[in-house]
Amino acid sequence: MISRPLDLLSGRLKLRHLVLVTAIADQGSVLRAAEHLHLAQPAVTRGLREVEHLLGVELFVRGPRGVTPTVFGEAFIEHARAVQAELRRAGERIAGLADGDAGTVTVGTLLAATNVLLPRSIAALKADRPGITVIVREGTFDSLVPRLIDGDLDVILGRLNPIEDHPGLRQLPLYEEPVLLVAREGHPAAEARTLAGLLAYPWILPLEQTSLRQELEQVFRRSDLPLPRDRTECTSILTIRSLLLETDMIAALPALFVRTDSRLLELRVPLPSVRRQVGVTLPGARALTPAGKAMLSHLQQQAQRLDAAAGGEPA
Repeated sequence: MISRPLDLLSGRLKLRHLVLVTAIADQGSVLRAAEHLHLAQPAVTRGLREVEHLLGVELFVRGPRGVTPTVFGEAFIEHARAVQAELRRAGERIAGLADGDAGTVTVGTLLAATNVLLPRSIAALKADRPGITVIVREGTFDSLVPRLIDGDLDVILGRLNPIEDHPGLRQLPLYEEPVLLVAREGHPAAEARTLAGLLAYPWILPLEQTSLRQELEQVFRRSDLPLPRDRTECTSILTIRSLLLETDMIAALPALFVRTDSRLLELRVPLPSVRRQVGVTLPGARALTPAGKAMLSHLQQQAQRLDAAAGGEPA
């Protein structure tokens, strides 16, 4: 039983301990962690025992198929990841200060986050500073926020979601664009004028935990209509586009995505109450690395150009 706070700054806890514990969690077994770290299994086992002895608790439960973190393990792993992420950022920041053309920036993106904005921003950044490595990870807002908090992501780009439950985050709006109902060119519902007239066709909807899904559900409720019975739930923009082009499916997508794809058709049923406030979500207390600041600067510049080209209404 731990009766007082542990002193983890005494020097007994080493960085290698943090690396070992997170590797075991990621790989699901001591053996696979040893192989991943190119170490002998006894060395990894010994290191884990050292950490558990220092903390006075078990971090993993051993089973026939590997290991599972205990409640103590989950808490320690979360902080171990954060410490490693901060150390990586420290190295990148020092390198960035020493050489302004180096560094790595990791961007989390949402559904169709910015099929125009993000590629243009990356291209502009690479033209300006080719030594910067850009990593893009796609997911839902809820799945990306923990990675942003832990430091695995520098920014989240896409539709701005409420952050009341995450007081440590801040947001910067970039532009606003409407959401359109879309299908393939030549779709039999091309002349439909009401939402009810589209229910006979299969739909692609965002996942339930997304803000766009919740807003679409409100649209159906206000029209006294049920959600389409024949529906697929998906956030992969490549999969959505392929389904739209190859079937009679209908989807709700950002205007920029639709209007830059000649094979997609904007349907005549409007969604005036559904708009995308596109922006970036950032950690409130953690400063961006030089590479992260450069990425953010190009995102803002390209967003302004998109807005200006459309007369203030992205199209």
